[in-house]
Amino acid sequence: MLYNDRSVLENHHISAAFRVMAREDCNILAGLDRAQYKEFREMVIEMVLATDMSMHFQQIKNMKNMTAMPDTIDKMKAMSLILHCADISHPGKAWHLHHVWTEHLMAEFFKQGDRERSLGLPFSPLCDRTNTLVAESQMGFIDFIVEPTLTVMGDMLDKILQAADEEATLSRPATPERPASASSHKSRRSVSRPWVSCLEDNKAQWKDMADKERKEQPAQDG
Repeated sequence: MLYNDRSVLENHHISAAFRVMAREDCNILAGLDRAQYKEFREMVIEMVLATDMSMHFQQIKNMKNMTAMPDTIDKMKAMSLILHCADISHPGKAWHLHHVWTEHLMAEFFKQGDRERSLGLPFSPLCDRTNTLVAESQMGFIDFIVEPTLTVMGDMLDKILQAADEEATLSRPATPERPASASSHKSRRSVSRPWVSCLEDNKAQWKDMADKERKEQPAQDG
């Protein structure tokens, strides 16, 4: 009831964070004036609320539209997407990191499922420890959520970087050594995408594990 059933976890985290920062020994915002504090608080609220997975597909759709338009990308929308990507990014890391994070998350989900069972509530997605296929769920998470999201973020960062390059070029005066037209022949910079190889490696690892689970299942059932 506290948050009217909307983004409950995210609203709780924001509220708890600002309560902690209100303490004298934790007030990292003490140096901000009233206007700066207001801007910071609004920024944190919007960015954290954007990590709610119920907003995921609309957020991705909006950013795809922004990257396709010639206009500058909204700063707050860009920062929100970057934080959202960080929140779901563990499949884009090396296997030894991704696997550990998966184990931690599934332990949390299953603990929630155990609590839901004890209260007679329906299981939330991926929270039933007796029926959840971890390997297959992670493959789907990578294919349908993580990979498309990181691709959109990469495109967004490319556009931001290229806009910054163009602005810097226009702000520098032309010289005989570097005429104004030179920038039109300069190759555009783009951000590196180190997550691509990790996603492929991790999907392959999960596929091997899923194949093994399927082969073992008949023996367990028998």
